[in-house]
Amino acid sequence: MHYKWWLVIAVALFGIGLVAGLLTPSGTKGISAKDMVTIEELFGFLRQVPQWALFVVILVKNASVVLISFIFSPFLCLVPVMALTFNGWMVGFVSKTVLQEESLGQVLAGLLPHGIFEMPALIMGEAVALSFGTAVALALFKEGGGQQLLSNLRQNVKYLIVACGLLLPAAIIETWVTPWLLR
Repeated sequence: MHYKWWLVIAVALFGIGLVAGLLTPSGTKGISAKDMVTIEELFGFLRQVPQWALFVVILVKNASVVLISFIFSPFLCLVPVMALTFNGWMVGFVSKTVLQEESLGQVLAGLLPHGIFEMPALIMGEAVALSFGTAVALALFKEGGGQQLLSNLRQNVKYLIVACGLLLPAAIIETWVTPWLLR
């Protein structure tokens, strides 16, 4: 299957998670007020961390999600599927919650600047993981599958490098620009 179809599948999985996040009830029926206080305390702690350290944490966390998905994708593609749906869910749920408590401008200021790089990087990286995981599974059952797997690996590593490269400007923007816009 061509890489563009893996992108379509990755976007669809992210979209499913996004819709689920938008439909998840907040408040007493879903995430409790106690949970939200814990999240707010975490963000309060993060404000005390030097920005350069926060940048490193964001970059390493985002790159590790993509790389771990790629490494573990041969196990039924479960990790990339979970990463896409969970990240979609988080974007949907947090957006809905912020929209209810703040404004659309707050949602856009918090997501768009770094999301322009981060979401395509996530989707691209997870599409690579889905492609590679499927290629590994097929190589086990096909004669000459090893050669096809090697070809798939070479192609996917190129996309993986691009995806990880996009995470650098995303982390820079998320660390320095997004907080400035949210003030």
